[in-house]
Amino acid sequence: MKLSTSQFQTLLHTALSLYFRQEGEYTSLRKIPLGGDELRELIGRELPWEEQIVLLLALMPHVNPQALDLFFIHNKELDRPYTEFGGWKGTLHNGFLPTGETAAFLLAIDNQESRSLLIELFGKEHWFHQQNILRLEGQGAGEPFLSGKLCVSDEFLAKILHNGDYRPDYSSDFPAKRVETHLEWNDLVVPFHLLEDLENISKWLEHEQAIRLRWELNKYIKPGYRCLFYGPPGTGKTLAASLLGKKHGMDVYRIDLSMVVSKYIGETEKNLAKIFDRAEHQNWILFFDEADALFGKRSETNSSNDRHANQEVAYLLQRIEDFPGTVVLATNLKDNLDEAFFRRFQSVLYFPMPDQQLRLHLWQQMIPKEWLVKSTVNLLQEITHYKLAGGSMVNVIQRCALQLYQLEQPVLSLAMLTSAIEKELLKEGKMLGS
Repeated sequence: MKLSTSQFQTLLHTALSLYFRQEGEYTSLRKIPLGGDELRELIGRELPWEEQIVLLLALMPHVNPQALDLFFIHNKELDRPYTEFGGWKGTLHNGFLPTGETAAFLLAIDNQESRSLLIELFGKEHWFHQQNILRLEGQGAGEPFLSGKLCVSDEFLAKILHNGDYRPDYSSDFPAKRVETHLEWNDLVVPFHLLEDLENISKWLEHEQAIRLRWELNKYIKPGYRCLFYGPPGTGKTLAASLLGKKHGMDVYRIDLSMVVSKYIGETEKNLAKIFDRAEHQNWILFFDEADALFGKRSETNSSNDRHANQEVAYLLQRIEDFPGTVVLATNLKDNLDEAFFRRFQSVLYFPMPDQQLRLHLWQQMIPKEWLVKSTVNLLQEITHYKLAGGSMVNVIQRCALQLYQLEQPVLSLAMLTSAIEKELLKEGKMLGS
């Protein structure tokens, strides 16, 4: 969406003219037509004049930064910038960046009592905060509240600049990567009872709002969904989370725990807070793989390190319970998780190693049909006794694909497939023939 900024530039010129008692076209800022249709369409609600002013001011550095250069006027009497204009200086950006004081200056032109109104606009009860649109941040200790930086959320900025969904890139501030899959729900090969449990989660994601409101269960059931997937590696935990997201149009973000966990006291909690805060207003699934590394059992507090570790777990328990979205924890070692987490889970699902019948189904599904001819079609039956998970089967198929490509041979042989399987078993430290 392209935001028209010409009216706001007129408003800024008029504000300074009125402040310095110079003649201008308008005698009041409220008489300047702002044309708020674009913002109203984007946000889906009517905006009072004050909210339009504050929101447009916050957006200016991103859509028309030179418009705010007017605030660089120097106070000749004091040989310094005007305090009432507020503003802050970025690291690389050379333009004027607004603060709450800048907003207060504009609103005070027509209303000297505007400061109390502004404090209300930046409160946690206001929709600016609740819908993650706008915030004040960075006030120093003991400094005025309105001295904070006027910051538009990345999520809202994405709608303005890119006219699309907010999908943050992996960074130190957001150590999470989006997980995608080319497979579909029907490609998921798991035992029937597990598929049934996953279908139930899917139904909750689809109908949560209706279920919670129909019988006033929202008084007891918190929004969101929290579940644990556990079982051996390669059994479909990540795939199941990805498919749940794909089925319901939800982005799945796998948290990089190596970037989250810190040996310094309080840093792990800060890193997690960044993730949960960004995800709070998004339709995402947060996927914590190898979760036992972060959500381990609490220990006896014999040292400051123990207390620190226990505080991390307690913090995580609270954030997960309060998070209004979907959280999936995955682990190979369920017994290593703190027992206090289990009460917070709506579902605890076990992903077992596939049995012989499921292994046959997986081989049939994954091996390209052109690799098999009538004389070799039965070889899949002959390899089902090898106990491999789906992830390991993918590695086997990759080895076979490379060999077929090098030999320019279109047909898979039992010897080639068996050799690739035995290499995978050796890699996993398993006995041949197992």
